Amino acid sequence: MLTVIVEADGQPQRVLRIARMPCRIGRQRDLEVVLPSWRVARVHAEIHRSDRAFRLVDCGSLGGSWVNGERTVEFGPLAESDEIGIAGFRLRVVPDDGFPDLESRPWRPEPFTGSTIDRIREDGDPASGLRSPARDRAWDGDTAAANRSGTPVRIGSEHRPVIGPGVDAVGGPGAEGGAPAESRAAIEPIRPGVDPLLEWRRVLHRRLLQTLDLRRRDIRQLETAQLRAETADLLRELLADEVRVPASVDTEVLITQVLDEAIGLGPLEPLLEDPSVTEIMVNCADEIYVEREGRLTRSPHVFSGEQAIRAVIDRIVAPLGRRIDESMPMVDARLDDGSRVNAIIPPLAVRGSAVTIRRFNRQVFSVDDLLARGSVSAAMVALLRICVQCRRNVVISGGTGSGKTTLLNVLSNLIPEGERVVTIEDAAELRLNHAHLVSLEARPPNAEGRGTVTIRDLVRNALRMRPDRIVVGECRGGEALDMLQAMNTGHDGSLTTVHANSPRDVVARLETMVLMAGMDLPVAAIRDQIASAVHVIVHQARSADGRRRITEIAEVTGVEGSRVQMQSLLRHENGRFVHCGNVPQFFESLRAAGIEIDPGLLEGDR
Repeated sequence: MLTVIVEADGQPQRVLRIARMPCRIGRQRDLEVVLPSWRVARVHAEIHRSDRAFRLVDCGSLGGSWVNGERTVEFGPLAESDEIGIAGFRLRVVPDDGFPDLESRPWRPEPFTGSTIDRIREDGDPASGLRSPARDRAWDGDTAAANRSGTPVRIGSEHRPVIGPGVDAVGGPGAEGGAPAESRAAIEPIRPGVDPLLEWRRVLHRRLLQTLDLRRRDIRQLETAQLRAETADLLRELLADEVRVPASVDTEVLITQVLDEAIGLGPLEPLLEDPSVTEIMVNCADEIYVEREGRLTRSPHVFSGEQAIRAVIDRIVAPLGRRIDESMPMVDARLDDGSRVNAIIPPLAVRGSAVTIRRFNRQVFSVDDLLARGSVSAAMVALLRICVQCRRNVVISGGTGSGKTTLLNVLSNLIPEGERVVTIEDAAELRLNHAHLVSLEARPPNAEGRGTVTIRDLVRNALRMRPDRIVVGECRGGEALDMLQAMNTGHDGSLTTVHANSPRDVVARLETMVLMAGMDLPVAAIRDQIASAVHVIVHQARSADGRRRITEIAEVTGVEGSRVQMQSLLRHENGRFVHCGNVPQFFESLRAAGIEIDPGLLEGDR
């Protein structure tokens, strides 16, 4: 015989008396210790007994079993002070001589406030309602009052208490009878300073998951609209029969929030529907910031807990064939509308899982939209249109969040019809209105660490796909070498983006990235490649007021000595767009090819 004490944040503590060995721990309902969580394996771990000692054996679970903060495959002998951690649950094992007064006492799953073995020994067994003579202090009054408020109610053949914050969701096996429905009392949240709606959202969400598990309905076969409708009906049943909320809580708002968290993206749903939100930053469960017009503000929306964030992350990455867990705690993904998503989870994220969503407007921007927003001038638009249509290789540079990808999308839509375009991205974000388009997306490694397909692999493969144009979402590594080779081998008119602080820094960045490819090339050869491959550099920046605009367009003119030469064509300075007085050298080659260019094309910004 042994006693297992189970604790979890936001759930009542349980004391289990185990008479059968081995003691199996997992999500499966017929096990000795059931831990209801999607992070727990069906049979997660086992406790074995040998020579009056107990040892923990992990059953090969993905999340693993932890003892005193360290992951373990087998640990023993287990002492009373050892804390077993499994997917957010904390377990302690007490040998049969640890609780001599519990030998014949049945366990009842009532919540209690004792959180350590010493407290249980001092207070007796709260699960059975008995007190120890050594008890010299009262139980927590708020918790005791909340527990007494749950009047048992008969539902079918089961006895369950009315559920509220601080009350267990499943009635004990010894519950008797039931009071009429009209006598059920609403239970207010027991934690001061916490939003009541958030507390009831946690309660209703937990009860919803338990009910769905009991019904064993295969929800994977349902369409999204049907699943949402059936879940809403089930929530209304629970609110009518089992979960009685106080009148101060709006039940329709509560149902909407629980629906979003259970089958949607939780509190991110209203933020994603707000067209003014350009970026969403989740720092932890109760801290979400949004960007509007380049300025950050804190959102009143919050998650109900860490598990809710993890569930949302899984819903985002699972359809893309990507994964995130303890062995791979970072992931890049995208939403259906093309918004870019980055997620990072503990132990790397110390305060809890963090999610960053870079939103892209559902409206595809055009050059006219950029003109209306003051992001470009008419002369810049005319020059960029010539560069794209006359197959000049263009590199868009800028810092994080400066609008490089948006500008790349606008320029890509200027490619003439009839040309074959291949786009290559880490996470597919570009939305090109082009008839002849092939979109390629990189792939991270699988659970075994194999199957990786990098941007560089895709660039090399794209060269065999007979592309007229290659558009790379972003060069950030060795793929820069392959991109330069593509630009130098007949794939003129290619487009890409690079993180850099100025057009001059683009050259240094490209040199560094080419060296990252592992090729032992002399710097002089790399600079020759850059000078012949890159024709125009467009630099984008975000100003202090949050507005994004093109700050400079420069032309690469060649190499002189050991320095790549370039000249500025158009620039934004002192609050206005100006012409730098230089005429693009490639205008002469266009005239030689029979393409007439208006000499005063760029003069409009003088």
